[in-house]
Amino acid sequence: MSIRHLPGLRLAAHTLAPRLLGGVMTAAWLASGAWAQAPTPGASLTPGPNAAPHAQTLSIEQVLQAAGRNLDVAVVRRSYEAAQADILAADHAPLPVLTAKAGAIDLNNGVGGGSLLQDKRIDKGVGLDWTWERGNKRALRTQTSRQTAEAAQADWQDTITLQRVLALQAFYDWLAAHLRVEELQGMASSAQALAQAAQRRLQAGDLSAQDAARTDIEAARAQADGRQAELERQRAALILAPLIAWPGQPLQWRPRTEWPTGGQAQALQEAQTRLEEWVEQRPDVRAARERAQAAQSALQLARAQQSHDITWGGTVDHYPAVTGITARQMELRLQMPLQWGYRFEGEIGRASALQSQSQELLERTRLGARAELQTLLQAWDAARDRLQTYERDILPRALRVAQQAELAYTQGALTLTDLLDARRTLRTTRLEAIAAQADFAKAQGTWQLRTQPVTP
Repeated sequence: MSIRHLPGLRLAAHTLAPRLLGGVMTAAWLASGAWAQAPTPGASLTPGPNAAPHAQTLSIEQVLQAAGRNLDVAVVRRSYEAAQADILAADHAPLPVLTAKAGAIDLNNGVGGGSLLQDKRIDKGVGLDWTWERGNKRALRTQTSRQTAEAAQADWQDTITLQRVLALQAFYDWLAAHLRVEELQGMASSAQALAQAAQRRLQAGDLSAQDAARTDIEAARAQADGRQAELERQRAALILAPLIAWPGQPLQWRPRTEWPTGGQAQALQEAQTRLEEWVEQRPDVRAARERAQAAQSALQLARAQQSHDITWGGTVDHYPAVTGITARQMELRLQMPLQWGYRFEGEIGRASALQSQSQELLERTRLGARAELQTLLQAWDAARDRLQTYERDILPRALRVAQQAELAYTQGALTLTDLLDARRTLRTTRLEAIAAQADFAKAQGTWQLRTQPVTP
C-alpha cells in the first residue's frame, strides 16, 4: 500500500497546517472596530471550488456586522428611543388650564332675550390657571429621564455585544464543523482506497479475508462519520442563521476560513493592567451606573415634593348690567396643597430604597463583569496554550507516525491492525486540532468584543 493512497495525509500536510498556522489577522480587525460599520446584505464573495452552486461565502466581519443589527438588537433600540422620548415628556412646565363657565341660569323665569354674550341673564366667565413648580422639580425630572435614557443606550450597546459574541461563537462552530466535514471526507476516501487495495490483495491471495473485511468496516465507519459531520455542519449553519438574518439559504452558505493569529502574548500582558478600566467601560456596568444616578435624582425629586407647588389663576366674569353693579368682574386665585399630617414620607422612603438597591445592583454588576473578564482571560490563555501544543507537537508527531506506519505497512513491516490504529490516531488528532483552533478563536474573539467600545 503506497502513501499515494492516503489523500487524507496529503490534506493534513498541505491544507490543515496552513489553516491552523496561518490565516488572516482577524484579531487586528476586531481591535480596529471595523466590525461596527454597516454591513452590505446580499454581498457575495467568490465561492471556493467546492462550494455549492449559488452559495454565499460569509466572513467573520459580515457575521458580526449583521449580528449587531438583528431583531434582538432592534427591540432594545426601540426601548432606547422610547427613553429618549421620555426626556421630552419630562422637560416641560405644567400646562396652563383654561376654564369656561356659565352659571346663575334661572330655570323658572328663563334667561331673557337679546345677545347671548351681552343681554341674556347668564353669569359667564373665562379663567386661566397655571401651576408654578417649586423645588427644582422640572430639572430633577428631566435629569432622571436623561440618565435613564443613558442606561437604555448602554443596554442597547450591551445587547449588540452579546449578539456579536453569540454570532462569533456560532460562526467558529460552523467553520469548525465545515472543516471537520472536509477532513472526514478525505479520511473516508483514504479508507475506501485502502479497502479497494485490500480486495485486490485478497483476490491475489496476498491478504486474509478477515483483514479485508476489517478494511471494509473501517471504510463504512468513515463514511458514517462523514455523514454525521455533515449533519452537524447543517445544524451549525441553522444555529447561526437567526443571529444574522442573512439573505439566502443557510445550508448553502460557506464560511471563509479566517482564524485569528498573532499578538496574543502582548495582549494578555496588557489585560492584566487594564482589567479595572475595561470593567468600568463595559456597557452593562455603565447601564447599572446610569441607573444608580437616575435613582439618586429620583430620590431628590421625591424630596422636592415637600416644596409646595403654587397654582395661580384668574377669571373674568360677565353678567348683564344691573343698576349700581358693573357687568364685568374679575377673580384672582392662589392654590397650594396643605401638607398637614403627611409630607410625602412614603414616596421618599420608596425612592430611598430604590436608590440603595441601584447601588447594590451596580456593585453586583461590577463583580460579575470583573469575574467574567477574568474568566475570559484565563480561557483565552488556556486555549492559546492548547492550540500551540497541537500546532508544534501533537499534530506533527501524529502526521509522522501515520506516514511511518503507512510506509512500514507497504514494506510488510507492520500489521494491518497497527496501520488502522495509526490512522485512527491521526483522525482523532486532526479533529482535536480543529476544535482547539475553534476554541482559541472563540476565546480571543469574545475577549476582544467584551473589551472594545461599541458605538450603535
